[in-house]
Amino acid sequence: MRGNPADGTVLVTGGSGFVAAHLVRQLLERGHRVHTTVRSTANTAKLAPLRALQDAHPGRLDLFEADLLADGSFDEAMKGCSVVFHVASPFLMPEKIKDGMRDVVAPALQGTRNVVAGIDRTETVRRLVLTSTVGAIFGDYSDVDAMEGRTLSEKYFNTTSTAANNPYHYAKTVAEKAAWEAEAAQSRWRMVALNPGLILGPSLTPASDSGSLFLLDELFKGYFFYGAPDFSFTTVDVRDVAAAHIAAAEHPEAHGRYILAAEEMTSFHRMARILLEHRPRNPRLPRTALPHWPVRVLGPAFGLSQDYIRNHLGIRFRVDNRRSTEELGLTYRPIEETLVDHYESWREQRTTRTR
Repeated sequence: MRGNPADGTVLVTGGSGFVAAHLVRQLLERGHRVHTTVRSTANTAKLAPLRALQDAHPGRLDLFEADLLADGSFDEAMKGCSVVFHVASPFLMPEKIKDGMRDVVAPALQGTRNVVAGIDRTETVRRLVLTSTVGAIFGDYSDVDAMEGRTLSEKYFNTTSTAANNPYHYAKTVAEKAAWEAEAAQSRWRMVALNPGLILGPSLTPASDSGSLFLLDELFKGYFFYGAPDFSFTTVDVRDVAAAHIAAAEHPEAHGRYILAAEEMTSFHRMARILLEHRPRNPRLPRTALPHWPVRVLGPAFGLSQDYIRNHLGIRFRVDNRRSTEELGLTYRPIEETLVDHYESWREQRTTRTR
């Protein structure tokens, strides 16, 4: 992808997703020809943003149906591609998970293996850019206490999550490790893994299963109007995540893992303060921070286990994002811009759904 961008054809898996839709748009704006996969080309509403991009960039965006769990499903979409961006990943809300291994881990692992197998069969592919997560680096926030300087770094892998305890983080960890093992077993293609924190920002798609969008829904809908619990998050703008994917493909020297997150964590309380500056009369947003004791007492009634509370409440740590800024050239948007854009996108989509 170095040199004339129009020379490269690339594949983005899961093109109708939160991150992937931004990635597809940025790739097209840079002159690439893009193949992208979706579960069904018959879902008119979900594919509307991609159809609009097809109209805006005639002849440069092709849609393919593919199933993460079907062997060979990505072969047609990969034909002629030099880079594969594997963004698609199964996601379920915690309350819908009955069996962590069956419902989350197995699909994520099998999906990654199927994509990698397709790459092995496609001679033109030279690079895989894998969308992982910071959850493949740590399981609970308390894990970072054992890291050098209590700072989150790419050199660690999550060793505490399991299929029963935090299956999503465990699934992303085993899927990323499987991809690294596949890369090491051959010499034609190379891989870069991107490990974003909580991804926020405007959505191009009408609906999303993204855990990050769901989490902010709770804040916007007023679930915390009585006070913001002392939970903090590693955050990154979806547009920066898309830009990092492209940089990881375009820079020949890019290698290994890259944390994508601001250097400082952002708390629920700070998120609320930022939004209150933008919407000061919003009654749903909390005005105050909640002490720890009511969270410990009442948290289980809201689905928070005592283990989760103990390993996350009040814990903050630094993030070492130097590889992303120095090697990929990433400049992070201010959290204020990201949050306001996220909120306005959320409001617009709710208005559209109620018309």
